Amino acid sequence: MKLWPSRPAVFLDRDGVLNEAFVHDGVPTPPRDISEFRLLPGVQDACAALKKSGFALVVITNQPDIARGTQTRAQVDLIHDRLRGLLPVDEICVCPHDDADDCSCRKPRPGMLLDAADRLGLDLARSACVGDRWRDVEAANRAGVMAIYVKCGYNVTAEPEPTGVHVAVADLPEAAAWIRRQDWAAGGAR
Repeated sequence: MKLWPSRPAVFLDRDGVLNEAFVHDGVPTPPRDISEFRLLPGVQDACAALKKSGFALVVITNQPDIARGTQTRAQVDLIHDRLRGLLPVDEICVCPHDDADDCSCRKPRPGMLLDAADRLGLDLARSACVGDRWRDVEAANRAGVMAIYVKCGYNVTAEPEPTGVHVAVADLPEAAAWIRRQDWAAGGAR
């Protein structure tokens, strides 16, 4: 039984959307520790505008370096503590697995989005997902939310361009402005 009416959400990938990603051989990687963590320009204002417009903000992030043993859960948690202090996020969902683990939460599977929607009473039909990789777009499509792709210019040989994108943008501020202009975001049908 849900205790509140269903509300729209913006699901946010972390690295490359909210904070700086480090590109190695054309593939984005997360900051190794809190000392490398930097929010991208305009992210705080974009998140504040989305929150003011009534959206729940849910960070959904694959962090396979935990499973690979190249980053600790404690380092990831420190980064998320900082993120919570800087942005008005409702929840941060982390998949600590690698592809070989075959879990339901690792993007491109939609597990993190669906679980958060159930726990927080979110209306997926009036929600969007903002990500910088094909995995984010695929997870959005599988969850039934609008897929917004942040074009970061990664090496397409190492990181393929996604399919099924609803709109491509340069950054989160542009994505937030686009989301806020949509009829479905304000409660209209999609």
